[in-house]
Amino acid sequence: MFNPPFLDELGRRLQALAAQTPVVDLEKNARALLASAFSRLDLVTREEFDAQARLLARTREQLEQLEARVAQLEARAARPL
Repeated sequence: MFNPPFLDELGRRLQALAAQTPVVDLEKNARALLASAFSRLDLVTREEFDAQARLLARTREQLEQLEARVAQLEARAARPL
């Protein structure tokens, strides 16, 4: 019923036709404009953001541990001998 070579050829011709329209140029120009705008912003990648979030979480854990240790040492120092 279906003729795969005919459908493949039709698909190729439609792609070639779409590539020749001003829409492709408009899309390229829009992408270039957006890329230029984003490059001027101070943005980070998702991977960099996630890495910094993990680093911040570890730093917070260490800070909490150090605060607990300081409180323990202060309590010990406040006790009479």
